[in-house]
Amino acid sequence: MRLRLVMIAAVAVWAIAAWHLTLRAQEPPAKTTPSVADGVYSEEQAKRGEAIYGAECSSCHGMAMEGADMAPPLTGGAFMGNWNGLTVGDLFERIRISMPDGNPGKLTREQDADVVAYILKVSKYPAGKTELPHETEVLKQIKIVAPKP
Repeated sequence: MRLRLVMIAAVAVWAIAAWHLTLRAQEPPAKTTPSVADGVYSEEQAKRGEAIYGAECSSCHGMAMEGADMAPPLTGGAFMGNWNGLTVGDLFERIRISMPDGNPGKLTREQDADVVAYILKVSKYPAGKTELPHETEVLKQIKIVAPKP
């Protein structure tokens, strides 16, 4: 009798575990935080950003984004040291409210997003199919992460 109860209990535990695993398999995958490594800008957008960067940013930050004098680099290790772990929205807002030097806010939000797309391209992040949006709230959801070697 006792062996029979133990067998029934074991079968019940196994059935509950199998049922639980079946339910877990049906759950949608956990959402991951999007990052700049996910192709968050388009090639066309980066191309527009390159033209804007050349006209509005390169005189201070350098043609290769290497930085100079008071203008920090916009790519490489020093850039990552400042921005790794922050969001694209943080970078976008910094550019939007403080650049170009001497005439902050000169560029439209769309142009600022194009420049950010170009910065991401030069930093070797992959392009995607859609353009980087120009809404800060959306951009704040995209993390800046160090590029993979």
